[in-house]
Amino acid sequence: LCLSIESLSSNTNNDLSKINSGIEAKKWDFRGHSINYEIVKWDEENERENSSPILLLNGFGVGSFHQHRLMSEMKNNHDVQRPIYAMDYLGQGKSWPIDCDDGKSPNEIGLLYSADTWVDQIIQFLEEIVLSKKKKVHLVGNSVGGHLAVVVASKRPDLVESICLLNATPVWGLNLPFWSGKLPAPSIPKFIGRTLFDRIRDLRTIETYLSAAYSNREAFDTVLMNQIRSCTEGKGGHAAFASILWSPPATKENFYQLLSQLECDVLLLFGQNDPWCKPVLAQKMFDSMISKTSRHHHRYLQLFNVGHCPNHEAPKAVAKALTTWISNEKNRSKLSFFDGKKEETFIEEWGEISMREDENVEINFLDRVT
Repeated sequence: LCLSIESLSSNTNNDLSKINSGIEAKKWDFRGHSINYEIVKWDEENERENSSPILLLNGFGVGSFHQHRLMSEMKNNHDVQRPIYAMDYLGQGKSWPIDCDDGKSPNEIGLLYSADTWVDQIIQFLEEIVLSKKKKVHLVGNSVGGHLAVVVASKRPDLVESICLLNATPVWGLNLPFWSGKLPAPSIPKFIGRTLFDRIRDLRTIETYLSAAYSNREAFDTVLMNQIRSCTEGKGGHAAFASILWSPPATKENFYQLLSQLECDVLLLFGQNDPWCKPVLAQKMFDSMISKTSRHHHRYLQLFNVGHCPNHEAPKAVAKALTTWISNEKNRSKLSFFDGKKEETFIEEWGEISMREDENVEINFLDRVT
């Protein structure tokens, strides 16, 4: 396989630079660790004053680069014009301790790469960077990013205006026995983590995983594969992966219980061809939030011909849904996503995407029992 970035066509590189234009990379300190984040650059006179910002939360194994398509689409929408951030979790993307040494450096010793660590990172980032002059934020999370968004909102409801869950995973943290997950790793977890990590970061494995995660093979390319691979090439990846495998869940409470207790509006936006976070899970999440006594408004949109990563596979549809959702903060009870129609169709380079709203989704027997 010829998978180096240099082998890509000039057209692909030109398209990538167009997507990245208007997105500024920055650094921030979290507990002495260097954290990478990005922000959409608006003209100061065009950015709306006092508008609630947006924080995009990534899935596992990627960095803020996985949000570039969505950030670009939202930047092109003049109804948004508010700060839009994306951030790499510690031990993901370009966010790593200084001088990593396979879990043995002074900056790594005692470090636990857990959901709790990432939740604390998000909360501190909100307080110090995102909300320095604003009151609340809109959290938009894909996969584990959706999981973290729910935990953040349950811990700090004073910081969160609304949540959008893009194929959120309801489970995170295996909590494997005989080790807490705090670095450095004992010999057996270290061996297991190293072995598995080297397998999953192989480019052929990355392609296999993405082929399963995406409904359209043409929606990802060697650029994304190399970006994911590049996240693993430092001296801290093996130790981080072992710590993640052994890390505990973020909370003792059931994810669906947390959803039912949230003090904000929630938008579920799920790709229907996801092999892992299937429609039955989205329906269960939606049902857990619906209450006759709730003063909050929750909506569920389905995306057809879309897999596990709607932010990257269906950026036009997601941008439209988010723009409508966020710009109608005070009128969500009567909000229409499709101007009176039942659904809307979007044309991406790799295929046609349909978006539809249903409160009750037909779920086949096999999905229900599995």
